[in-house]
Amino acid sequence: MIFYFSAEGDSKWVAQKLAMATKDTLISISDVWGKREHFFLKRGERLGFVFPIHGWRPPTIVRKFIAHLVLEDEEKPFTYSVVTAGDDIGLTIDRYINNALASNQSLRNIKVNHVDSAYSILMPETYVGLPFMDVDSKENEIRKKTAAHEMLKVICEEIFDKKEGVFRLHKGRWPWINSQLLGAFFEKFLITDKPFHVVSDRCVKCGICAQVCPTGDLEGGKGKEPQWKHDGSCLNCFNCYHHCPHHAIEYGKRTRHKGQYYFK
Repeated sequence: MIFYFSAEGDSKWVAQKLAMATKDTLISISDVWGKREHFFLKRGERLGFVFPIHGWRPPTIVRKFIAHLVLEDEEKPFTYSVVTAGDDIGLTIDRYINNALASNQSLRNIKVNHVDSAYSILMPETYVGLPFMDVDSKENEIRKKTAAHEMLKVICEEIFDKKEGVFRLHKGRWPWINSQLLGAFFEKFLITDKPFHVVSDRCVKCGICAQVCPTGDLEGGKGKEPQWKHDGSCLNCFNCYHHCPHHAIEYGKRTRHKGQYYFK
């Protein structure tokens, strides 16, 4: 069973490739979030988590989902994680995913308290919420996606074979500083929908932004300008910004003249 969360589509692509290779069930965390469902693994089925990196940490929705996941199985499944990132991932696996797994009583019952293997795949940069950050150049985007395609072939083979003890992770030079210090700052001060706004003379009221929001934080649709709910559900994934066909969504003044990206 593969649980995935995706915004711009990179992690969804990875999860779909894994599902094709392993024949394991594919489930979107966004689709089942808050439904308190019980999940049942097929005999011999693997348990996988696929998601992007937000501020050198897993997105909060992923950590909360794993911590409260109710899973039924008769034996310990091979457990793994594959994460997508524009750059380093810090302590995403070591501290946050393994801690979320260990804190879940349902998973402890089947002796799952850490991942058996984990991988990170470099994909095009998507975070544009700070003045000095922008999407990758087209050249870098193509280079990363080409390398990711080749790497994913190997990952699919190793996960299909349930190869344990493999940790190919781009932790970076300062994983603790990035995940613990900068990640804490990111979550406390930068994960907010308050700076988002619509430039009315560019907006065609197509409703795409509301459709692609993974947490339902946007109200709107055809014939209506989008409005953010400010209810704390925003993940700062910038999916609304990247999918706007007329670049009508801005994040304060920080996204002026910046690029857009989503997986194609």
